[in-house]
Amino acid sequence: MKVSDRPDDTLITYALGSCLGVTIYDPVVRVGGLLHAMLPLSEVSPERASEKPWMFVDTGIPLLFRESYKYGARKERMWVGVSGGARLRESERDCFEIGKRNILMLRKLLWRNGVLLRAEDVGGTRSRNMSLNLESGCVTVFTYNGEKGKETRVYECR
Repeated sequence: MKVSDRPDDTLITYALGSCLGVTIYDPVVRVGGLLHAMLPLSEVSPERASEKPWMFVDTGIPLLFRESYKYGARKERMWVGVSGGARLRESERDCFEIGKRNILMLRKLLWRNGVLLRAEDVGGTRSRNMSLNLESGCVTVFTYNGEKGKETRVYECR
């Protein structure tokens, strides 16, 4: 997890399979953050959650927002984007459904706190990379689609 108010920063995370990349951005003060969360619930490993709360959606999302508030961001102005939550084993049954559960936990937390998603690129069977440019607020998602090569999508520019 990283939060910044430096306009020359671009926050990037790689290899979002079943993990979620969550960006937040306040366009007024140009504060943004990026979280790479691996699992939906911290209760599976309380000791790890206390050491690394950003690993879990249920503890990482509140931490991401709280850290952005220290830089002057406000919840009501926040743009939220998400990417990842894939099921990478197309041919096998995914009995744990981590990607799906990560997405559901994120939506539940946001809904409970009155925050809307403005952009999402979730599900499917491909890994993604995600970046947030703090000067423009642009969220870029890169997906590698085998023979088609790299696919790039840009969301939420001012």
